Amino acid sequence: MSSILETLNAASCAAFSDMGFPANIGVTRESDRPDLAPFQCNGAMAAAGILKKQGEKSNPREIAQKIVESLQGHPAIAEMEIAGPGFINIRPTRVALTSRAVELAADQNVGATSVSPQTIVIDYGGANVAKPMHVGHLRSAVIGECLKRLLRFQGHNVIGDVHLGDWGLQMGHLITELMDEQPDLSYFDVSKNDDYPVETPVQMDDLARLYPAASNKAKEDPSRMERSRVATAELQAGRAGYRALLEHFIAVSIAALKEGYGALGVEFDLWKGEAAVDPLIPDMIAGLKAQGITEEDGGALIIRVATEEEKKDTPPVMLLASSGAVLYHTTDLATLVDRKAEIDPDLILYVVDQRQALHFEQVFRAAVKAGWYKRDQLDHLGFGTMNGKDGKPFKTREGGVLRLEDLMSMMRDAADKRLNEAGIGADFPEKERADIANKVGVAALKFADLQNQRITNYIFDPERFTAFEGKTGPYLLYAAVRIKSILRKAKDQNVTSGEVNINESAETGLVLALDSFDRALKSATDKYAPHLLCDHVFRLAQAFSRFYSDCPILAGETPDIVKASRLTLAETTLRQLEHGLHILGIEAPERM
Repeated sequence: MSSILETLNAASCAAFSDMGFPANIGVTRESDRPDLAPFQCNGAMAAAGILKKQGEKSNPREIAQKIVESLQGHPAIAEMEIAGPGFINIRPTRVALTSRAVELAADQNVGATSVSPQTIVIDYGGANVAKPMHVGHLRSAVIGECLKRLLRFQGHNVIGDVHLGDWGLQMGHLITELMDEQPDLSYFDVSKNDDYPVETPVQMDDLARLYPAASNKAKEDPSRMERSRVATAELQAGRAGYRALLEHFIAVSIAALKEGYGALGVEFDLWKGEAAVDPLIPDMIAGLKAQGITEEDGGALIIRVATEEEKKDTPPVMLLASSGAVLYHTTDLATLVDRKAEIDPDLILYVVDQRQALHFEQVFRAAVKAGWYKRDQLDHLGFGTMNGKDGKPFKTREGGVLRLEDLMSMMRDAADKRLNEAGIGADFPEKERADIANKVGVAALKFADLQNQRITNYIFDPERFTAFEGKTGPYLLYAAVRIKSILRKAKDQNVTSGEVNINESAETGLVLALDSFDRALKSATDKYAPHLLCDHVFRLAQAFSRFYSDCPILAGETPDIVKASRLTLAETTLRQLEHGLHILGIEAPERM
């Protein structure tokens, strides 16, 4: 099942090949001037260039004319026009459009094709144990979830791993602060090694209080900092009571994180952290030493990863500090060892702030040097920051880091205000109305993030994000809800969908928009670029809006056979739109 563009492209490439030119110069693509024609072929200019180099006559318009003549009568081509120096504008036939619309309507995935499946791990989220989620966790969660869903929709086996931060100094801070508050807890009894309470001694509110209290004290008192460092070292060395506390800290934090991520529509398959791979580190380091790729440097154990081609050397990977402590490089390498043993993935993607690019380049080079992975199996997908209107990373009015739950509340309030202004859902039950406001707020936030190129920064603007006009999440929700309303009315009127027949220009535009779904998916996947899928769903919503305006579906004067055809197009559009929204992590309400 080929798209219209694929059919036209095959024809144009074959035409150039028949004339003795490389087939690939005859590529047909979407037009830069869709007002003139939906597709164009620019190969005549390249062909003229080839002839010129050979010392032959090279008039691109004449070449274009010969191509047009050779394509006359093709069943998918209605009209061709030569423009400018030799551009060929191409319009498809009504038969081709109708045939493709029928195929799309019958396909549950509405034109999306599957790929050869790979096993892919996506490392995203990166939240820390004992710390509330904040605005800095948003982009990794939203982008990572979208890529996970995108790759799954393409047919890959994708495992999402949150990769918790649960092994650093913050654990020592928590342990020592809890010890000061509740010194009689059995976890602090050095003579005890097992049989600790099953019930946790702390809840998330306690952890959120204990950590900053300890951290602030440690900044002012070196001896307090040293206590936390010692506790951290004892934890990492395996002290039983501290390990038991860590399990409680992790369990309590995961429960809170599942709630926080769940509010964003983000789910993980694995909830592992650095602590989970700590037992692998001694054997890993022994193996790396045995390979002869480690060396001592100032008391530290390192792996040099700079290449001879580099003008500026990449710093070495630090496996062990001079104190013997493990570092982030160490735990990230151990995580790669764990994933190799447990999953053996074809590809691992890290959706982490672009500012960590050097760290991942170091880790990847070390993993390749160790022979665990090939370089093309590891990729860091960095991203920019969400900024305030001052252009700096978004903060609270007091200058602090905004909690994610407060950000979500801001978006719900902004959405509720928009719904009130538009008079949407005013007479709905309170619970449904609140659910709609939440869905609009989430859609506004996630689409505003994903529609930007991943690596760029963007400005947080709830008022703009929640608008029902323009390229926004609420606009897409409204498009989906409007189609759902049409389908309900059709059912009430006993109008059923039927055979598609394309006649009007707005119908043509809608079919062409539907037909570009697979291209958008492939481009978004190849470039790990959710914004390309955002572009598609927005264009699809726009195309349906024009179709709905120009082509009455259920109007009394519309013939039944036309109603049936247009209703099929509406159903097909809704199905594709919902696929797209689902991949973006957006859920549309039934009505608004």
